[in-house]
Amino acid sequence: MLAVFAGRPVGAQDSTEPLPLEPVVVTATRNPVPASEVGSSVDFMSGAELAREQIQSLRDALGGIAGAPLAASGAPGAVTSLFLRGANANQTLFLVDGIRLNDPDTDYAVWLGGAAASPADTVEVVRGPQSTLYGAEGMGGVVAVQTQKGNGEPSATVALEGGSFGTIRGSVGAQGARGAWGYNVWVQDGTTDNQRPNNRFTDTTYTLRLDRTVNEKLSVGLTWRGFVGRFGSPGDRFTNDPDNQDREQNQLATLFGEFKVSPAWSGRVTLGGQDRRFVSTNPTPGQPTEITAVVNRRAVLDWQNTIQAGSDQRITAGLTAERSHTRNDGFGDINRSQSLLAFFAEDEWTPAPNVFLTGGLRSDDHDTFGRTTTGRVTAAWLIRPRTLKVRASYGTAFRAPGFLDLYGQSAYYQGNPHLQPEHSRGWDAGVDYYLRENRGTISATWFENRFRDLIVYDFSVFPGTTANVDRARTRGLELSTRARWRPGGEVRLAYTYLEAENLTQGIRLLRRPRHLLALGLDQDLGAGFSLGAGVQYVADRQDVDPVTFGTIQTPDYSVARVYAAWAAGPRVTVKLRCENALDKHYEPVAGYPALGAAIYGGVEVKF
Repeated sequence: MLAVFAGRPVGAQDSTEPLPLEPVVVTATRNPVPASEVGSSVDFMSGAELAREQIQSLRDALGGIAGAPLAASGAPGAVTSLFLRGANANQTLFLVDGIRLNDPDTDYAVWLGGAAASPADTVEVVRGPQSTLYGAEGMGGVVAVQTQKGNGEPSATVALEGGSFGTIRGSVGAQGARGAWGYNVWVQDGTTDNQRPNNRFTDTTYTLRLDRTVNEKLSVGLTWRGFVGRFGSPGDRFTNDPDNQDREQNQLATLFGEFKVSPAWSGRVTLGGQDRRFVSTNPTPGQPTEITAVVNRRAVLDWQNTIQAGSDQRITAGLTAERSHTRNDGFGDINRSQSLLAFFAEDEWTPAPNVFLTGGLRSDDHDTFGRTTTGRVTAAWLIRPRTLKVRASYGTAFRAPGFLDLYGQSAYYQGNPHLQPEHSRGWDAGVDYYLRENRGTISATWFENRFRDLIVYDFSVFPGTTANVDRARTRGLELSTRARWRPGGEVRLAYTYLEAENLTQGIRLLRRPRHLLALGLDQDLGAGFSLGAGVQYVADRQDVDPVTFGTIQTPDYSVARVYAAWAAGPRVTVKLRCENALDKHYEPVAGYPALGAAIYGGVEVKF
């Protein structure tokens, strides 16, 4: 699914408005490629688009694309899982500024549930097995969040918003370029009480990128991104824990250099690090307070080289080295380290005009469980340039076993050091129809993924342990469009039909809706006014009853939002939005109610 045009400038009112440019995506091949030449199923979202739609979080941004069911355990700040193309929640990889955010021991769910969406970012989603370029966890696909380079005249933005449930948020951002330097920085701080007792959420999200062009052959830079959150976690509505608190600090930083040895040889080197600290505090009257702490640290080296082998071929090869450590004093009592060394290579070939092929291999060597090799091929054919493209892809992927799976120890559980990785293979085939004058696209994709060696917990033996047992299959249809239907107007639609089965047990996979629909509409009304609306419909899904722990069929639900903006002047914009506008009562996860109707208003000032 391709978003083939960038956000429309505020105030564009007539047919003479500038036509948008086709986006260039990076994640699908590790190199900048026009979206129309990519054989993978890709979505692209800019920070400007998300800001125009008044989307506040990455969680909400992903909820508007095809193939991306989300399970949010309640209100903003609660843990959120992504089941990309029906893959398990721990089988999708998040890349942040070029390094992995998650692995089997470093969870993304708290970050996804609470981190704000930054206008300094772009978000790319590449569906299907992606381990060939990015390693473990890329079974369902990859979500890549990248802080953009500052450019143009220096500018700054200050925004303030308040509304329902005691919500107040403020943000400050600045970006620009001076000579050889570029910068982009953004900080948001906020708090909300949410709707339930002991459900207050406070958070700070920040991003920073600095760039310097040394000469025509070398540029260097750094990024620093952080999320700090505190969440009152009452559990399900039957538990209503009055005291439990979760705290998370997640910091990622990179140093990078982009070099050009010759006209045909270029590359990028990235040194990165991550420090994540999660603490859950659960007081119990008359007993000592239970405190569980998880600390994850990661150091990364990624070295990529690209060779232009003639006008019709480009070869990319490199290595990724990681050293990670996890300390978890909760269940399993983990205190372990792991080293990884991986080599990858990819060939991009254009054998004929408007035909684009890729093929790649990767070998990952973990010192905990051994070596895994994956591969991927894609094809795209522009049958009618800028009108119609057919595409297909096939790939293999894996998920590494975690330290708890391998080495966990307790009175009732023992890890299995002989575990193998989970494996998958998947294919898709699709078509993209491009509207005239870059006004949008209509896309359709059929996909199928098969999973084997899935790791399951067996507590029927003593002590309980883990084993590679289950097999699963997901398949379905993705339909999407993002198009300017009239001057100053945009329509967005994403529909997913998903069949997700545990083949070993002959049952459906939980929390994967069979039908998922998202629809959005924007219109510039002139005189500085704009209006938008969106609706999401989720149907036919199963979950676990929080009381009986049996499998239940959960109710379908639909939720709507509306938003408006008024450019009161060239530098001041007033915004208003209403979430869950029809005040629907629904539970994205059984037992965890979503917020009722809520109204928020704010002002944004540019300098």
